Amino acid sequence: MLVAGTVDGYGRELFTNLRERTTSPPLTEREPDITIEDAYHISRRILALREADGEVLVGKKIGVTSPAVQNMLGVHQPDFGYLTDRMRLPEGEPLPTSRLIQPRAEGELAFVLSRDLAGPGVSEADVLAATEYVSPCFEIVDSRIRDWKIRIQDTVADNASSGVFVVGADRVAPGGLDLPGLRMRVTKNGAPLSEGLGAAALGNPLACVAWLANTLGGFGIPLLAGEVVLSGSWVPLEPVQAGDRLRLHIESIGTVAVEFGREGQG
Repeated sequence: MLVAGTVDGYGRELFTNLRERTTSPPLTEREPDITIEDAYHISRRILALREADGEVLVGKKIGVTSPAVQNMLGVHQPDFGYLTDRMRLPEGEPLPTSRLIQPRAEGELAFVLSRDLAGPGVSEADVLAATEYVSPCFEIVDSRIRDWKIRIQDTVADNASSGVFVVGADRVAPGGLDLPGLRMRVTKNGAPLSEGLGAAALGNPLACVAWLANTLGGFGIPLLAGEVVLSGSWVPLEPVQAGDRLRLHIESIGTVAVEFGREGQG
């Protein structure tokens, strides 16, 4: 276990990376014995610094849920991170790439809760009952770790490599939907890019949210009514740059799009 001063130091370092859009060497290279628990404490320290700087917690996310993403990153278990108001981009507003370091886009299903969920013991049925609606979503992940050279402890410490998220305007109550069987189609600059099923996310997006509620419960943290919960990508990560336009459609749910602003946009 890392001592408190070391946790604080890494939290401040990654917070500075976030603000200055810089990167650091992997923590796992500098601290070979760092644990996942250490990494979550670092992540919490970053959140405290963001809140002290005026950001407001609006949700949580599960990451690294699909085999495609796990294989791309070499990280083979889920993790979680925090979402703040400054991370949310209104749909239709260009996202200036100057806000990010090494962005990659992924398509997800966002859940908005009507009541709290606190683990342990949260089931898929509990998630369904607590969900007000689901919406299509892009998460633009980013990394403050140099060249995405991450192990699970690195991405956990770095707030699950979170960057920006865009939630579409379409809202659908999930009762009666076959979430594992729904198909997502993503286009990039008007051309087909990727497809995936809801089953790519731990077999069912409901299972992702249940995992998140139960894992957070171990830290005494609930999922709260009104929060946005990002449930993990259905498709591979896609590197993006200024000028790119991405759009995704989830059958029976709806569509969301994001444009990456050129210089002077956004």
